[in-house]
Amino acid sequence: MSIKIEPFKNNVGASIACDLKSIKTHEIEKTKEALDNYGLICFKNQNLDPGEYIKFAKLLGKIKDYPMLRDLEGYKGITVVERKTEDKGPSYGEGWHTDSSYLDIVPRYTCLMGKIVEKNQGETLFASQFAAYEALDQQTKEKIENLVGIFSSSGPIAETRLEREAERGTGKAKDFIAEHPVVRTVKNKKALYLSPGHTIAIKDFGEEDSKNLLKFLFNHQTKKEFRMSFFWEKNSIAIWDNHSILHSATPFVGRRMMHRIILDA
Repeated sequence: MSIKIEPFKNNVGASIACDLKSIKTHEIEKTKEALDNYGLICFKNQNLDPGEYIKFAKLLGKIKDYPMLRDLEGYKGITVVERKTEDKGPSYGEGWHTDSSYLDIVPRYTCLMGKIVEKNQGETLFASQFAAYEALDQQTKEKIENLVGIFSSSGPIAETRLEREAERGTGKAKDFIAEHPVVRTVKNKKALYLSPGHTIAIKDFGEEDSKNLLKFLFNHQTKKEFRMSFFWEKNSIAIWDNHSILHSATPFVGRRMMHRIILDA
């Protein structure tokens, strides 16, 4: 029986019904096609232990190291993303961004799995950058076609990982800086590629011009018509393409623990 793919509203992401413990090769190919088409795919009721989770992730791509936090003990490639009841700062990942855009080689996919999810403990917002690019007027598309963004690990979203770095930091973190085109092409479709949490300037632009253009594009790429909300449950999994999707955790009080894996295609 083939896996069932159901697009979400406005084709921003899709849900997939299958058992990831026994997923077949042809179903993995369908999963990758769905990621190319929708940028985000979500699964529910996947009771995977860490080893099974890693095994599944490796079918999608090559596991990539995350330089800021130590791995889950005994499971290289899994980062624990946690919010604790006593935490004072913002939730980890709260604020629009795309993962690790400050690295020279950006991870293609992020997999996030709910391990401990208390009732009503937050959602994650996703925004399609295919849709954001398509909605730009032609003059703006031409203006940004060959522009390059400068991305920094010390951008505004760095504040959200301070509590976790204090607990699980690698001690090797530094100020990573990278440059990437503002427009990416994914399977012949163009996507806006900026990370409000990390993008600090447009290369070769004056400070004021860079600031004004980024403000306009940041506001545009996160408009409600490009978004969907994913409400977390225990054993639910979301996987997204960092080349075509922005995401943001939402604030909440309580405890939630997730397992994250980032992948190169």
